[in-house]
Amino acid sequence: MIVYEYPFNERIRTLLRLEDLYEKFKFFVRQEHAMQHHVALSTIFDMLEVAGRADLKSDLLQELERQKQSLLAYRSNPNVAPEALDAILGELDQVSSALVATQGKTGQNVRDNEWLMSIRGRTIIPGGACEFDLPSYYAWQKRPTEQRYADIMGWFGPLAPLFDALALVLRLLRDSGRPTKMIATAGSYQQMLQGKVYHMLRLGLDETLGAIPEISANKYMLWVRFTTQGGDLKPKSLEEDVPFELTLCNF
Repeated sequence: MIVYEYPFNERIRTLLRLEDLYEKFKFFVRQEHAMQHHVALSTIFDMLEVAGRADLKSDLLQELERQKQSLLAYRSNPNVAPEALDAILGELDQVSSALVATQGKTGQNVRDNEWLMSIRGRTIIPGGACEFDLPSYYAWQKRPTEQRYADIMGWFGPLAPLFDALALVLRLLRDSGRPTKMIATAGSYQQMLQGKVYHMLRLGLDETLGAIPEISANKYMLWVRFTTQGGDLKPKSLEEDVPFELTLCNF
């Protein structure tokens, strides 16, 4: 199954962008070549751009607290396993405390580092991080892999609580929905949402179908049109029925 996700609002869109950057960062920072570590460092700069909103930290803290209060209401429910409930409540407390303990604006430690900011300024320019532009950065790239890794993780460290928080929020959001089997007749599907507020749509497809969803949604209607790719990779409309799984998620 291939799962496509569609955010219904700007806040979830920002969290998904940051999650995507974090996955990229984790992959490249674990590699050994200097060029791969260059991508990891550049990804940190991208994270700062996306997470630049001053209220992102407070948004996450408010959502974590709201989830905690919502889960506490289940303590008296006999159908809820107390061990599982205590585990998720403990995780919420731990993640919230770590996020509260972070000082200043997100990524301020990177912004205060003049050397890193000089690299960031040059990486915006295509090919701007060549050795003749940044000889000190070129020299750093020649350091042992372990030292480069330690430096990058040190620069990323203060950002880690933010990413732990958004990962937990997105996990709870994804777990809130139940998948339902649907059929897109002649490659098209519509559903009235009747004003109910959702935060995310998840659409699961059998990858062997070769179908690609184009999703449009607001609080009143959901519309999915399926296309496929030809040899030139341009999207072409699918005129056949497409089975898929639809999950509508909200807190």
